Amino acid sequence: MPQRPLWLSLAPFIFLGLWSVGYSVTKISLIYTDAMTLLALRFGCVIVIMIILYLIIRPPLPQTRAEWGHLAFVGFLLQAVYFGMNYYAFNSGVGAGTLALFMSFQPILVALVAPLWTSEIVSRRTWIGLALGLCGTLLVISARTEIEPPTLLGLTFSTLALLGITSGSLWEKRFGLNHHPVTSNLIGYTAGFIGILPALALQDSFEVEWTGPFIAALAYLVIANSVIAVGLLLAMIRAGDVSRVSALFFLVPPLAAMVAWVLLGEVMPPLAWLGLAVASLGVYLATRKKRDV
Repeated sequence: MPQRPLWLSLAPFIFLGLWSVGYSVTKISLIYTDAMTLLALRFGCVIVIMIILYLIIRPPLPQTRAEWGHLAFVGFLLQAVYFGMNYYAFNSGVGAGTLALFMSFQPILVALVAPLWTSEIVSRRTWIGLALGLCGTLLVISARTEIEPPTLLGLTFSTLALLGITSGSLWEKRFGLNHHPVTSNLIGYTAGFIGILPALALQDSFEVEWTGPFIAALAYLVIANSVIAVGLLLAMIRAGDVSRVSALFFLVPPLAAMVAWVLLGEVMPPLAWLGLAVASLGVYLATRKKRDV
């Protein structure tokens, strides 16, 4: 059995760290511009970086229309649908805790659909881990934020965001091909950028306050979140069981709460620390593979 590459073994830890910090960085960014303008800048910068890297590296492009379509569709689902609907949910008054509650059901949905969609076997231990992960995440969210019922519009956007990241993960697992990450990112983010153009066309203003903190935050969102974290997520999905990879998302709200405690001074009550411990145990059980005897 081939040895697992070191970078792939470290990928879950790097992904969780980068993705969780992104929530606080996004809050800082939105002080200086609106959500959709931020998303357009983020996607546009990634596309420019990928074009430069493509011209230098010259990685192979997809050979068939189907390959082009799969890469573009995953990019559209993850970038335009997931991120776009998340931002719209915020704009329609959905609280951070309520949205995090919605997103915490993503690993459960993936585990329910994966056996039918990818013939993946979800073990009893994985289900126990998923249940613990969900309980721990709910403890953190309920301890730190007030959960308020969203409006019908907010509920719609939140549900679409949840379906976007769930469908994108499952589609990547079934149809994802081992294309060069520069190729995958270039096509995926271009599809995501095209997907948000109708929303941008409806905006009246694109004001941005170009301060040092905003530029630093945008650089983090582009390089750390969009290039590295999303690239690691897709690589982990291709290399492993999608239900195990999705279980990592249970740790995002607890870790994001820790980062917000450090960077933004937001309160981290004792119950939230307990939730972090429970979620960590759940993710460990859900992602740990049986060793061959």
